[in-house]
Order: sequence, then C-alpha cells, then structure tokens
Amino acid sequence: MTMPQAKLLNMSNELAQLAADRYEITDALHRFAFGLDHGDADSLASVLTDDCILDFCPAGKKLGLDFGKVSGRQAIIETLIPLLGPLDTSHTMSNVQIEISEDLATVYCYVLAQHFMPRQGPQPGSENALLMNRYDCELIRDGQKWRFRRMTIDNAWAQGNPEILNALASQRVLAAKSKSKK
Repeated sequence: MTMPQAKLLNMSNELAQLAADRYEITDALHRFAFGLDHGDADSLASVLTDDCILDFCPAGKKLGLDFGKVSGRQAIIETLIPLLGPLDTSHTMSNVQIEISEDLATVYCYVLAQHFMPRQGPQPGSENALLMNRYDCELIRDGQKWRFRRMTIDNAWAQGNPEILNALASQRVLAAKSKSKK
C-alpha cells in the first residue's frame, strides 16, 4: 500500500468512526426522549451514567417551577418517571450540534416539549404547556454507546401553563401523604 492510499484508508476509518459516534450520540438523545414520553425507565437508564447530573434549574427559574439539580441515574429516573410519565407528553429534538474529543462529547440542541394533563391530549381547552428548551450536555463513551454525564436544561420560550408540571407533582405528594396516613 502506498503512502497516499494509507492516508486515505486512515481518513476513511476516522470518518466512519465519527459518523458512528454521531449516530450513537443522537440515538442517546432519542432514547432519552422516548424514556420521558413513554415512562420507560429502562430507556432512561440506558443513556445515563451512574453519576449523571440533571440540572433543570435554569429552565425552572424562568418557568417558575421548583425543580433543582438531580444527581445519579436512579435519582433522575425516580424523579422524571413519576413527574412526566403520567402526562401526555412528547419531546422533539432539533438543531443538534455535536463536538467530539476522543471519549468525551458535548451536545447542544433544542427540545420542543409538549405536555398535556393525563388523558386530556390535545382536546380543546385542555391544560397544556409547550416548552422550547435548550439542552447543554456532556456525554462519555461507554464501549460503542454514549451516555449522558451532565444535562443542563434552559428554557428559550414557553406557551401555555408550565405550572401543570408542578400541579401534577403536588397532586402526587398529597396522594402519597394521604395513603401513608391510612
């Protein structure tokens, strides 16, 4: 093999690895969204490191929601599934920007999150919140897959009533308290 052929082969391998990495990172975003939309703890777990940090503080502050940082895969799942799982919700990713440096990646994207109260869907007059959030994430390579190590979520704009997220959380706390008194 000549030197130019070796360079072309090496360049081809690097491009193939970059394409595979970008696919796996985008797949991690999609599995995260699927987990939220379907209340699927396994999908969420598959994309989070054990020590992942989810920081919704920037968005929460703008939206008037009491939601701080959550640390650890299990804590994130135990927080998000009960909060969003019952809602009729959908998350759509766009404008994904990926920067990769060896086994670390940074992802910036927009996520359009539509939330309706349970079993109300898009019925006329139903309570809902449409949120355009900015995700700023760090991922690490775990074999051939990528997992989130940090997710920071900020809000770009909102329509509707984001308070439905707090309202549902409050209902669950009150229901749990009343069950524990019995």
